[in-house]
Amino acid sequence: MTHMDIELARGDITTWTVDAIVNAANHTLLGGGGVDGAIHRAGGRAILQECRLLRADRYADGLPTGEAVATTAGKLPAHWVIHTVGPTWAKTKDKSGLLRACYRNSLAVADEISATTIAFPLISAGVYRWPKEDAIVQALTTLRDTPTSVSTATLVLYDEATHRLAEQVAARLDGD
Repeated sequence: MTHMDIELARGDITTWTVDAIVNAANHTLLGGGGVDGAIHRAGGRAILQECRLLRADRYADGLPTGEAVATTAGKLPAHWVIHTVGPTWAKTKDKSGLLRACYRNSLAVADEISATTIAFPLISAGVYRWPKEDAIVQALTTLRDTPTSVSTATLVLYDEATHRLAEQVAARLDGD
């Protein structure tokens, strides 16, 4: 295991040139709104076709919350898409455990596919309504504390306000 650099960036995760990007997927793996829809639209039919095969072969009832699985990235500049289902804030009793599992299991899949660079969205902080500050804390502490062969993980924040908040949270965590 190597030391992993963790970076914060603002932008559209579908444009990131890395080994793998993480998709904040829904249970069906068949696309949806937010990051999930953007990845499926930008990546094209190849992602959906692999997701359908995964549903038929292993996940007939859907991908469980916190688990992760890889597919092709289709037309995206990344090589792989790692799909993980984040928890919904209002429906989750284990508030942080399942969210941390998304990051840990995505890194484990990255190790399995020999990805050394990975880009994450802020999982569950969109339509699943996880409070952004806590989502950032969970992401950064889990990435920092998870053994992996990944050399660089980038947390890609879509808007400027969330990016600024992430920088503030990271500075506070670095001071701890």
